[in-house]
Amino acid sequence: MTLTIQNIEQLLQLCKSGDQHAQMEVYNRYYKAMYNTAYRIVKNSFEAEDIMQDSFLTAFTKLDNLKEIKTFGSWLKRIVINNSIYHYKKSNKYQDVPLDDVLYKVEDNNGLSQDYEFNNLKVNQVLETMTTLKDNYKMSLTLHLIEGYDYDEICEIMDISPANCRTMISRAKDSLRKKLQPLAEY
Repeated sequence: MTLTIQNIEQLLQLCKSGDQHAQMEVYNRYYKAMYNTAYRIVKNSFEAEDIMQDSFLTAFTKLDNLKEIKTFGSWLKRIVINNSIYHYKKSNKYQDVPLDDVLYKVEDNNGLSQDYEFNNLKVNQVLETMTTLKDNYKMSLTLHLIEGYDYDEICEIMDISPANCRTMISRAKDSLRKKLQPLAEY
């Protein structure tokens, strides 16, 4: 049976035994999603690539610590997010440099309806406006709204209390809403 046909549980068992072909197959199955997750936090393509690769190395070396093999994807994503947040905080500790805007630009409009362009414009406005929020607001909203983490997981990732988490996300949403309101009036 070839590696591409095997399920993730079989591949991870091979990875535990040091099979590099199995590790490469796991990497190929997950690298795009993990890169996108890291990029949404650090906003730099090269840093996101490094974080993603470091996270895979960490995952492969600590694979024996994984309790449920079925949760590998979420476990790996947690490693990527933790590494991204650590790197983001470390690199921005002494700098006050504005982050690049995250825009998904559509270069070719062939076959796209006006509704698509309008909806895409709305999404871009929200994403662009999110980059103007305070760092902790931006981080908590990204984890909650884009990555889909619940409050308990965000508390653990950001190392904050549940009350602080709920308050921060509520204030972040309120701040985002206030910044978007002038755009909605047009």
